[in-house]
Amino acid sequence: MNTPKEIAASYVELGYTKATLPRGRMLLLAVLAGVYIALAGAASVVGTAAAGKLAGACIFPAGLAMVILAGSELFTGNNLMIISALEKRITWRQLLTAWLVVYAGNLIGAVLIAALTVFGGTFGGCYEALLATAGAKTALAFPEALLRGVACNILVCAAVWMAAAARDAGGKVLALYLPVAAFVLCGFEHCVANMFFIPAGLFAVIRYGGGPEGLTWGAFLLKNLLPVTVGNLIGGVGLGAVLKVIYLPAKESVRQ
Repeated sequence: MNTPKEIAASYVELGYTKATLPRGRMLLLAVLAGVYIALAGAASVVGTAAAGKLAGACIFPAGLAMVILAGSELFTGNNLMIISALEKRITWRQLLTAWLVVYAGNLIGAVLIAALTVFGGTFGGCYEALLATAGAKTALAFPEALLRGVACNILVCAAVWMAAAARDAGGKVLALYLPVAAFVLCGFEHCVANMFFIPAGLFAVIRYGGGPEGLTWGAFLLKNLLPVTVGNLIGGVGLGAVLKVIYLPAKESVRQ
């Protein structure tokens, strides 16, 4: 396996590669990541409805596995690009631009799959579970959603970091599996996953009717997506900064 110090050094260049992708390619790769996470979310809804929360948690890691092995750009994992910025390999403007483009692409991909799965009848036998999930997420208080977002992205970025430790595909999947399953099982909040779950719930209201009180597009954007995104940033950037300080201290910086 690659050591943590080797991962930190490699991430400096990886962040540069990500930040300097042509914007069109970056957006398309981000759309793919949104698609992959959303498809795993759809499968986890069906699994949860059929066999309970543990089943859903065991299925959802497929999303990050597809993101890493198939190659795509995921906003939450890309919070680790803070390492490249702190090492001055990329500028803060490059970092923020990359995050914004990837975030937009993730949203496009996730909402697209939400529409395709709901109107394609994927949840015909379990749409109540989808509505319950979406309703529970939009009912969270702002501080609660934010803190769950922090915890979530500590685990997601740890999963990305651990996957980078493995030198073969099987090892990468095994490494990322448990942290991702843990965040789902604990009910932590992932902004890209929620770009699927809540719009899918809103589309289910259109198709099937009913739905919990308070499940609206406004609640999605302001009561969930906003605080969860901020929380994800705090968790991912915070973990990345700590890892940089530990494994690339100033006197050993790869830029010196």
